Amino acid sequence: MSQNSDIVVDRAKSQWSDLWKKEDYWAIWLGLFILAVALCVVMSNKTELQNKSRPYLATILQEKAKPFKTIEFYDAKANLKKIQGRDLPFLKKVLGLLATPGSWHSNPLDSLSLSEETAKAANDKLQPKIDAAKKASADALALARQAQDAAASAGYKDEALNSAAATAISAWQKAEGDVSKITKKIKKPFSRYASLIGLGILLGVLTTFGATFMGYNPVKFFLGFLGIYFLCVLAQIMGKQDVMKGWGLNAEIWSIVIGMLIANTIGTPQWIKYSAQVEYFIKTGLVLLGADVLIYKLMAIGIPGIFVAWVVTPIVLVTTYIFGQKVLKIPSPTLNIVISADMSVCGTSAAIATAAAAQAKKEELTLSIGLSLTFTAIMMVVIPAIIRATGMPEILGGAWIGGTIDATGAVAAAGAFVGPKAMQVAATVKMIQNVLIGVTAFFVAIYFTTKVHRNEGEKVGAMEIWHRFPKFVLGFLGVSIICSIICSNLGADTATILIENGTNKIGGGFRGWFFALAFISIGLTTNFRELSSYLKGGKPIILYVCGQAFNLFLTLLMAWFMFYKVFPEITAKI
Repeated sequence: MSQNSDIVVDRAKSQWSDLWKKEDYWAIWLGLFILAVALCVVMSNKTELQNKSRPYLATILQEKAKPFKTIEFYDAKANLKKIQGRDLPFLKKVLGLLATPGSWHSNPLDSLSLSEETAKAANDKLQPKIDAAKKASADALALARQAQDAAASAGYKDEALNSAAATAISAWQKAEGDVSKITKKIKKPFSRYASLIGLGILLGVLTTFGATFMGYNPVKFFLGFLGIYFLCVLAQIMGKQDVMKGWGLNAEIWSIVIGMLIANTIGTPQWIKYSAQVEYFIKTGLVLLGADVLIYKLMAIGIPGIFVAWVVTPIVLVTTYIFGQKVLKIPSPTLNIVISADMSVCGTSAAIATAAAAQAKKEELTLSIGLSLTFTAIMMVVIPAIIRATGMPEILGGAWIGGTIDATGAVAAAGAFVGPKAMQVAATVKMIQNVLIGVTAFFVAIYFTTKVHRNEGEKVGAMEIWHRFPKFVLGFLGVSIICSIICSNLGADTATILIENGTNKIGGGFRGWFFALAFISIGLTTNFRELSSYLKGGKPIILYVCGQAFNLFLTLLMAWFMFYKVFPEITAKI
């Protein structure tokens, strides 16, 4: 038997032990455990939530038969939003535990607690604006009611009256939106000290449990984790400063900056570095991300969104990689493919999956994520400004945002700047694009195993490809499929209440913290000197800028063509 055959046999024998010794699998087990607990709680209350929502769902269905969305339709929608899985007592407590520090302006401690007196003083100043907004909404509702009654008296057969009613109701909804925006600014007293301590212990126990099976010393890992978590909270506080937040300097950027400053000045203490397991944290977060990729949500905007996400993305990915290798002649193909995937697919999530599939170096992944976070902060401000300045249609702008801005959170924020429809389309396109994380990792693993890293004359079989394939991607896809099946059995409305606004709120909260831990760990394990060697000649930056420019152009062209030329009837229904 040849040496290669022996290696294949040994790898096959180790597959079972890998299930509890490898970080890819522990990422899956932790992600599944968190989601399973939340799902059990939500499903045990399914009947109660369904009974509460049934009359409102019936009203919505009845009102849909009318030629325009009526006042009763919107009232039922508003009441339905008050019946969500996240409001169940247990999930509400968990969400409180997962809460990040609040915003602050001049005193960082304001992000950790807010007294009743301070909250009341701020709310008293806000009250006149709230009263004015509510009065404007009440006046708009009275006009909308008058217009709707006129349309109803004509049996909804007078197009002019129907149009007038729809316009009046739309004005009322806009006024309601203004009330919502202002009331969101109402301050509530809080203290994050106990919850942040409790969350640190909980996350420490969960991650240490898996780390112990992977061969780490549990005491050393737990203590090191607490050090990382403390820095993570510090980065969260810095990212919530009003001015910093306005400039897009969010907690993710601060996490890497703080970590790199420590690593390249005093040096990362060994007891902390021991637990700075980047891939363990980020892969767990990515498995949790799979729960948000729901098939029924992907179909919400239909074929146009799929074309924007699934046609443009691979074209940009392949083109950027070829451009980097053939034109820029970037020496490292792994750096090239990680930057290309990061920029074209969905930012840091795709970069992590692709780096694992291509076996990229840690410094290459760090550089790619740094570029992604920097340009994301710029684009989430600049692109909405361009959309507004040019008078671009809201749906087109949303599709453009969803297909080009990397981070999911930044996509939602940028879409909200443009409008509610833009936010809906942007978030959905990004969700469709997120599916490509697993697909990209699969094909990158095959290509780099059989082409880039294959020695001359070496035969590469399926076992080698399987060995190189990042297994956590299976968890990401598996969670997505399981949650999609559950949602399809529940129906869209019930799925929104139980899964999207129940289970996934818990998964999303944990995902955010795992990503934050990963970014801190990236910074703590990155050396400026090693990183600077990849920046010589500025080729990675040129690659990202050129690739993103091509992405912006092609995405906008495809979105305009699909939403407004090929499928205008779908666009009209959004």
